[in-house]
Amino acid sequence: MFILMVAVFVIGYVAIALEHTIKIDKAASALLTGAVCWGIYAIAPSDILHYDNHDSISTIIKSKDITPEFKDYLCHETINKSIEDYYTSPEDSVSHFRIKVPVHKIPVEETPEIAHHYIEDSIAHTLSEIAAILFFLLCAMTIVEVVDAHEGFKIITDMIRTLSRTKLLWIIGILTFFFSAVLDNLTTSIVMTALLRKLMKEKEDIWLFAGVVIIAANAGGAWSPIGDVTTIMLWIDGQITAINIIYKLIIPSLVCMAVPLGILSFMLKGSVERPVEIPMRRRSEEDSIADPTTETERKVVFFLGLGGLLFVPVFKVITHLPPVLGMTFSLGVLWVVTELMHHSKNEAVKSTRTVVGVLRKVDTPTILFFLGILVAVAALHSAGHLGYVAAFLDSSVGNVYIINLIIGLLSAVVDNVPLVAGAMGMYDITPAGNFAVDGTFWEFLAYCAGTGGSVLIIGSAAGVAVMGILNIDFIWYMRRMTLLALSGYLAGAVTYYILNTLSG
Repeated sequence: MFILMVAVFVIGYVAIALEHTIKIDKAASALLTGAVCWGIYAIAPSDILHYDNHDSISTIIKSKDITPEFKDYLCHETINKSIEDYYTSPEDSVSHFRIKVPVHKIPVEETPEIAHHYIEDSIAHTLSEIAAILFFLLCAMTIVEVVDAHEGFKIITDMIRTLSRTKLLWIIGILTFFFSAVLDNLTTSIVMTALLRKLMKEKEDIWLFAGVVIIAANAGGAWSPIGDVTTIMLWIDGQITAINIIYKLIIPSLVCMAVPLGILSFMLKGSVERPVEIPMRRRSEEDSIADPTTETERKVVFFLGLGGLLFVPVFKVITHLPPVLGMTFSLGVLWVVTELMHHSKNEAVKSTRTVVGVLRKVDTPTILFFLGILVAVAALHSAGHLGYVAAFLDSSVGNVYIINLIIGLLSAVVDNVPLVAGAMGMYDITPAGNFAVDGTFWEFLAYCAGTGGSVLIIGSAAGVAVMGILNIDFIWYMRRMTLLALSGYLAGAVTYYILNTLSG
């Protein structure tokens, strides 16, 4: 059963990666994977649960339903021992991929009840953490959709006049980089992809600049506490703090973006061709279609939405409450303002401009995908699988920089969300050292997991979104963008290492 959980997880991952081939949305595959993993875990907990797992023990010993003798055994014979002390034999620990305590010391008749107690506690803890992340994302995506519904981003597009490929390269890259830090990389990539279609006509130009958007969006999201789902996860869970992550990662992230753009600057020549712009026709109320937004409405919603997103980290610093509450406050303010703004207008306007109407456009499958994959990873964490991965990396690699570089490159193959969730499950926060709050491991993990996904187009949410919108070919991206993204990823990593060494 222990190996079966891994097999189900791998099958689920393959289904997620091949969603376009098998014609099944990755959200469905993720939800099934998470549910089946926990189902297997609950059916055969005695075959799966590791009583040498420190998290398991800390929960189990609090149970009032176990005997004093077993509680005393867990406290004194297990929790303070090293991993090697748990081996019953090399065969048990290696060939079965399990680390066992001496079998004769465990009162077997009590294990099912204890195991189910631990599983229930794990699920409750998991769902509370995941709920904070999902509601945060839902509120943030709703704010951005409201701004987009009011054509707020047109304020930016109207300011770009140049046709030079080189100038556009840096304008698009820098805009994407800083937008991603505020709006998140997924939303930014969607907005900038729409912008590209208004700025250039040729498919080759659009695809090339879309690759730049992916690299810049992932780099920009890595250094902001609200710029990337993985950074949000680390921030909400307490591994990093907002001010520190900005201070430590903004320069490496800039390097990660600037190196590919610098290389492309020597390769791009000439100007782009703008598409023919069709003026928006002002429709009447009889058409039952919303009129175009006014300039005042556009500016009010744009700056209020942007300000609300920027207010979230400030709210956390002031109140020390979870960031999700700051995001709900910002959405609430924008909701009230837009309701008052459109209260006297027809239903066509209200159905497209107010939060109630915009909620229908929010990318719910993406939120459900995160739910499924985080639940699946939590099952592997609770059962002890991730502990073995951590032990393997520690024993075979050991260096926190190399471990994170590997995690970052893995995120180009599989989604970075479960990788970061796995790393969070593999390592505990320590009072001091590399794994302390704002420690080297967590900082570098935020950078590597956030930017490593740019190496392949399916390696990040931003890449998958752009790929779907523009139908970019996977092989084309590998030929044109992979080496550029890899050069930026490694350059930023080296920059972080040098700066961290000098400051240490």
